[in-house]
Amino acid sequence: MSSRPRAMVTGAASGIGQAAALRLLDEGCSVIAVDIDEGGLEPVAAAGAEPLAADLADLEDRRRVIAAGEGIDYLVNSAGIIRLKPLAAFTVDDWRDIFTVNAEAVFFLCQGIGPTMPPGGAVVNLSSSSAKLASTVEAAVYAASKTAILSITRSFAYGLAGIPVRVNAVCPAIIDTPMQDKVLEQVAPIRGMTPEELTAARNASVPLGRPAAPEELAGLIWFLLAEKPGYMTGQAVNYGGGYVTW
Repeated sequence: MSSRPRAMVTGAASGIGQAAALRLLDEGCSVIAVDIDEGGLEPVAAAGAEPLAADLADLEDRRRVIAAGEGIDYLVNSAGIIRLKPLAAFTVDDWRDIFTVNAEAVFFLCQGIGPTMPPGGAVVNLSSSSAKLASTVEAAVYAASKTAILSITRSFAYGLAGIPVRVNAVCPAIIDTPMQDKVLEQVAPIRGMTPEELTAARNASVPLGRPAAPEELAGLIWFLLAEKPGYMTGQAVNYGGGYVTW
């Protein structure tokens, strides 16, 4: 591994991805920050990251991202999209759009970049507590895509172990991000609640009684990338204040 590790973070324009990119910069890594939202990459670019505007649903853009990531030490697959509807309202287009970004892109970035990584490299894939629980049925397709990430993580943990490159997933629960705001705003009226009522109910379901800041989760991501957990691969690590314990 190089003296200054090279990293790539997708979904780096906001939320968990942005927090992870900034944490990696703070830890001395050079960072390629990837997102479809070019303007949203300005904060990480100002902090020293190399911005790369790309739509991971577009095959040519995805090839550019894979080429840019060749030989990196760390990969964080954080890009994701969500749509929130009553269970009966989801369409085939919803399924295909969500799976293309949330699962297909993760698989092919692992496939394209993983074998080029040096010994000691590591990948962290962003799954979700929704991969293990079905309580938010309004996010059913998102949840299915995040469950697929757990299988993708296990496959590449086995497939890249000979290098060795470790591959783990994190399963966040309620994290204070723009995506969480979207969940509250769109799910509340479906359930006949106000966003404030839904917020209180969701926080009450967490034993520690609060959401986490994305910067907190970025600390776990860095831990999984760094050398200390060098015998840990193929795992799905919960991060939810006790919301999920298996």
